[in-house]
Amino acid sequence: MEDLSRHMKIVATLCYIQKNNRTLMLLRNKKENDMHDGKYVGLGGKCEKGEDPYACIIREVREEAGIEIKPIYVANLTFNDFVPEKDWEVHLFRAEGYTGKLKKCNEGDFTWVDSDKINGLNLWPGDRIFLQYLNSEKFFFGNFEYSSGKLKDHRIYFCGK
Repeated sequence: MEDLSRHMKIVATLCYIQKNNRTLMLLRNKKENDMHDGKYVGLGGKCEKGEDPYACIIREVREEAGIEIKPIYVANLTFNDFVPEKDWEVHLFRAEGYTGKLKKCNEGDFTWVDSDKINGLNLWPGDRIFLQYLNSEKFFFGNFEYSSGKLKDHRIYFCGK
């Protein structure tokens, strides 16, 4: 019988908050043994049992940053073998502004970055690809193939005409 554990997906969310042509980025630099250490990422995390991605991103942003957002669903991304022998299904959102007061995060430091300068940051290779479509008018799917922590291939599919 085939071992299905290889085909299990981790379901997660990711959100980039934008305001005045700037994007809120999180420099992951506070957790021990963090696979994202030194990388700039958006906010988000894993969905809890029974939680849909929309509820997850609202909860994660509230927990990490102490703010409230109105997420806009942008894409569904799959990262194959991003973590050895595990695939990630990431629901990508963006938000235009927020309410509340930004708090300190126990995972890293927040910084506002000019949106056209994000590619100059230390990002995951796949993030450089999908972030260029963050403000697309069309919903998209992305598939990113990793091997030993390196991006090997990717595909982007847009929905609609």
